[in-house]
Parts: sequence; C-alpha cells; structure tokens
Amino acid sequence: MTDGTGRQAADSAQLTLEAFADTIIPGEKRGPEDRAVAGAATGGGAVAAGALDLLRWDATGMSEGVDGLAELLDEHARGYAGQHGLELDATVPPFVALDFEHRTELVKRLTATGHPEREFWILLALFSNMSFDSAAHLHTAEALAADHPGLAALGITPPGADGFWRFTKPGYGRPLARLHPDTTPSGSPA
Repeated sequence: MTDGTGRQAADSAQLTLEAFADTIIPGEKRGPEDRAVAGAATGGGAVAAGALDLLRWDATGMSEGVDGLAELLDEHARGYAGQHGLELDATVPPFVALDFEHRTELVKRLTATGHPEREFWILLALFSNMSFDSAAHLHTAEALAADHPGLAALGITPPGADGFWRFTKPGYGRPLARLHPDTTPSGSPA
C-alpha cells in the first residue's frame, strides 16, 4: 500500500476523504481525471471549499485521526461493494471507486441512528459542511477574496475598502434596532 515514503497511503487517504466531503456537499469535477469528486453538482462543493485543509487543521482536534477514518471508510466501502455485488476499481481507494449514488447510500447508513460508529461519520460530515458554509479554517476576508464557493453561495459580501462590514439591507427584512443618535459614522459611541 505504500512505497516506503508513506506517499501512496497519504494519497489514498486524501482521495477517500475528498470523496466523503464531496458526498456531503457535492461539487463539480476539478478535471476529467478527477475520481474523488464525482461531479454530481455544478460549482464548487466541500472539496473546493477546503474540506481537507479543515480536516487536517490541528484546531479541529481530529487531524491526527483523520487518516484512520479514511481507512475505516474504505473498509466499509469494500463491505458495501461485497453486499451489492459491485466490482471496485483497484486503481483508486474503495470508497472513491463507488459511484456517487452508492457513496451517498453508504454515508446514509454510516450516519444512521444506531450505527455504532455514527459519531465519527457525523463529525466528519459536520467538518465537511463547516468548510463550505463558514470557511472556519480561513480568515473570512481572505476566503471571500479567493472566491470561496460556500461563502459565495451564501451571498456573503466582502468588507468595504476600510475593512469593515456594512449591511445596507437588514437580514431579517427590517432593522433590528434604530441607531442611537450619538453613534459615529464608524459605529462607535460618541
């Protein structure tokens, strides 16, 4: 499974984790040879949003165990393929070899109430979502400047030239409170 440098195992884990993240929030393929991203949706999904960067970030508390989850996911994929009479392409990790519908069904089973490993898979799914909908591993202004797909999909606007965010249209369709008459233009009290 490895060439002595650990490279093949690391690549395998990365592909498996990307395929999992893409199952949670699908995106378009990065190129014609992309096997991890199934291409089940247009635009960038969790992988383009940096799911792997977030999962491998030590602040998550799971960065050291994430490759083990990839191995476990591949074991589940082998079992799933056996149950369904699917022949897996041996040139890619087992989970990656599943088509999108089968990946989705397997993840659905792993995250179902009563599955003994449910907490692991829910956590992995939550981090995949987090990479897309909040870019937690990035500074928000930098993520917006880099056209982060999740923040763009949510309609998050960049800060003004001065670095401050201003919201000209209230999110609830109406102002939550009137400005105090002593509020300065920067939003500070006089």
